Amino acid sequence: MCGICGFTGYRQDQKTVIERMMKAIEHRGPDSEGSFCREKITLGFRRLSIIDLEDGQQPMESADGNLHIVFNGEIYDYKELRAELEAFGISFCTHSDTEVLINTIQQYGEKALDKLRGMFGFAVWNEQAQSLMLARDFFGIKPVYYAEIDGHFVFASEIKSILAFPGYERKVNQKALEQYLSFQYSPLEETFFRGIYKLMPGHMLLYKNGNYEIKTYFKTKLAPGQWDRKTNMEQLRNQLAENLKDSVEHHMLSDVEVGAFLSGGVDSGYLASSSGADQAFTVGFDEGDRYSEVNKAAKVAEKAGLKHHVKIISKQEFWDALPDVMYHMDEPLADASAVALYFLSKEAAGHVKVVLSGEGADELFGGYNIYREPESLKKIDWIPFGVRRVIGKLAAKLPDVKGRDFLIRAGMKVEERFIGNAYIYREKEKAQILKNKVTGPSTQEYLRPFFEELESENRGSLQDMEKMQSVDLSYWLPGDILQKADKMSMAHSLEVRVPFLDKEVFDFAAKLPKEAKIAAGTTKYIFRKAVSEFLPQETDERRKLGFPIPIRVWLRQDDWYQMVKELFTSKEAEEFFHTEELLQLLKDHKEKKADNSRKIWTVLSFLIWYDKFFVSYSK
Repeated sequence: MCGICGFTGYRQDQKTVIERMMKAIEHRGPDSEGSFCREKITLGFRRLSIIDLEDGQQPMESADGNLHIVFNGEIYDYKELRAELEAFGISFCTHSDTEVLINTIQQYGEKALDKLRGMFGFAVWNEQAQSLMLARDFFGIKPVYYAEIDGHFVFASEIKSILAFPGYERKVNQKALEQYLSFQYSPLEETFFRGIYKLMPGHMLLYKNGNYEIKTYFKTKLAPGQWDRKTNMEQLRNQLAENLKDSVEHHMLSDVEVGAFLSGGVDSGYLASSSGADQAFTVGFDEGDRYSEVNKAAKVAEKAGLKHHVKIISKQEFWDALPDVMYHMDEPLADASAVALYFLSKEAAGHVKVVLSGEGADELFGGYNIYREPESLKKIDWIPFGVRRVIGKLAAKLPDVKGRDFLIRAGMKVEERFIGNAYIYREKEKAQILKNKVTGPSTQEYLRPFFEELESENRGSLQDMEKMQSVDLSYWLPGDILQKADKMSMAHSLEVRVPFLDKEVFDFAAKLPKEAKIAAGTTKYIFRKAVSEFLPQETDERRKLGFPIPIRVWLRQDDWYQMVKELFTSKEAEEFFHTEELLQLLKDHKEKKADNSRKIWTVLSFLIWYDKFFVSYSK
């Protein structure tokens, strides 16, 4: 794992500028640095040594000397690719996956991306063509950002590296804020920093002569087969077990020790138990069993014979870490579990350089409880949809009583009611709290082209649950889950590997019918069957909990209430929000009139981010 950066065009101070950009992402690679400066290109690199510790220095060139690469990530099939390239007569100077990657690109060009199995964000300069290629992996595990500044095309693994480039003027992207308030992250290509963009998952960017084009090379497209009664469930289970085993083995390739994150759940439990890792890492809170999975994780660790490291996070240190968390996130993220992941990564980094983590299993195998909603709504399918819509609109005017939300959602199509695992502020609520008029599309308008493409590509064959999965794979997974995994681990120079987000595993999961995911009153049905032998029975049968964080409790306590109140009445809050509306949300939550914790946390996270990148910076 590493950090990359660079820019096109000549500058007299290009060495000074690239050193400043590299310094901004030093945490991504504290082991060494390297740069490559030519008249029309400058490349920078910070290294965290994982494979070929002695000789894997970057930037690196291809065997013919034409291509120059900076690469962040891991190529897990590099040994197979190396053998393939050697058959073509290409010789190697190192044992690194970087050298295999650059020569695979030399041999196959853009088609090289189809051969890769791994996580990556890289930049390749073609000296002969005087062109630059950027690429981001299939699922968005590794980030890539870019901008055009004063005639230079600038790119980096993190936004803060681009901010170090001379001439960029910091401005908040209001449209990103609007979408963030609903999604709890911004799904837009243009980031919260106006004029700085993220390269989306499964995309490449080709730059030449001052112009660039972006191409899609991979889509997380579901293609579920019809339920074939001839396909024995046992066959599916065995095939999945083999695919998972193969992926884990590839993800354990390393010249340093690999540990594992461990919650009390199925995903991380399987990885920690099956991988052969020696050490596992867990965090929790001293707020009762509801907010701590330490005891459940300990049972998994005991069964697997793992050395188990535990960090209990206090309320005060959680609060104190928020500015640093938002700094490393680059953009606001209103997922409070990012803070827990920050402490988990810090704990693990004290013992290992690499860990396995369970991201992606829920999106691939149908693990979220919300995916069961279409089944529950089928109970009232006999009521004509037009009647249900009228009932839903009437229910929306009722007080927040049990059953109200069910009636509201029953009167909406999945395209209207589902935007991902989080839906914080509805459109009317956003308009109420925002000082400036909403100028961007509603969340439904933003996602409409995506749903229309889904419908067109699949000829209406996807079920509602599969449409929900598709939204999460394309937006929630890269925008929330993987963004926090990369940024929080890299804050502590720790590499996180995610074996479930393997191309081979995805190809299998994409074909699974709904009945293999939601069945027998549970989620991830076939996945649970495939991994059950590695887990205590109670872990295998556990309902999906997520990462429980006690912000609901803490925001009702006087110390946090007062600190948040100060932020909500600050000059910065008044710049973006109607502060009287924020205070009402806070007051209603403290008095237990409503659970506004996620709404409060969403605004709070934005304000802390804004202070870090704009207020404190200007001072």
